[in-house]
Amino acid sequence: MQNKMKNIPAKEIMTKELLSVEPDITVQEAAEIMDKNNIGALVVLSPIHDVLGIFTERDLVRRVVAKKLDPAKTKIEKVMTPKVMVAQASDSAWELLEVMFREKFRHLPVVDGRKVVGIISLKDFYNCLLQNGS
Repeated sequence: MQNKMKNIPAKEIMTKELLSVEPDITVQEAAEIMDKNNIGALVVLSPIHDVLGIFTERDLVRRVVAKKLDPAKTKIEKVMTPKVMVAQASDSAWELLEVMFREKFRHLPVVDGRKVVGIISLKDFYNCLLQNGS
């Protein structure tokens, strides 16, 4: 399976329907978007669509709930993960999975040049494995 996944680029397994937000929305608004769309992360983009960070379920638990912050008053830019790694659309899926495992994160924005074109989550890798067999 490793050899098969080495030849699969990120763009073939990523989720293309990317939901993104700007940094000035509240955590409450972000959580509602995540709940409505049954997703675990939102990419935070600048007005010119540069990646500023990512807001995940883990950020919600650790940086909001555990710190007893008010989600209705807290801006996402204060609690997002600001230094987010991104993948290029042509990167090897297997190498990205290795990076995600090593760095302990579950979501990775995918760019083509500087343009955000999708996101890869562990769920995308599971789907790839199930579709391509073992």
